Amino acid sequence: MGNLATGETLALRWAEVCRDASLRNLPYKIELNAWGKIETSPANNRHAVLQGAMAVELGRQLAGQVLTECPVLTEIGVRVPVVAWASAEFMRFNRVTTPYPSACAAATRSFQPAAGSTQEGSSIRGLPSRGSTSTSAVAGGLPSSENQAR
Repeated sequence: MGNLATGETLALRWAEVCRDASLRNLPYKIELNAWGKIETSPANNRHAVLQGAMAVELGRQLAGQVLTECPVLTEIGVRVPVVAWASAEFMRFNRVTTPYPSACAAATRSFQPAAGSTQEGSSIRGLPSRGSTSTSAVAGGLPSSENQAR
């Protein structure tokens, strides 16, 4: 299968993908796997509606920044979560760095449909309430200390 790409290589490859005019305006979500290869998944309006609802609910329940389709460097490549949350501290430090570094796992929460779920937005029911540090609906991170104090 070859060697896994380093974080730096993946970040450079992501910048290359973003500059590639042939990949613009595709009806697909684009991600990179751990080897730097492009992976796509088709977009649809049901997904868009659920994504919007998740973003609104996150914004209602958590202080900080709600992000949709933001690239994040992970151990398995550059992933683009449906909806993510970042603390104000994380956003002040990282601003619009693309992709967000893997260090963001300590400051972000990524909300994805439950694995194998037939209902894409089902994990929204597991969102932690204000003041909660529950991570039952969370993949890829722990609450920031800023949010834990609420």
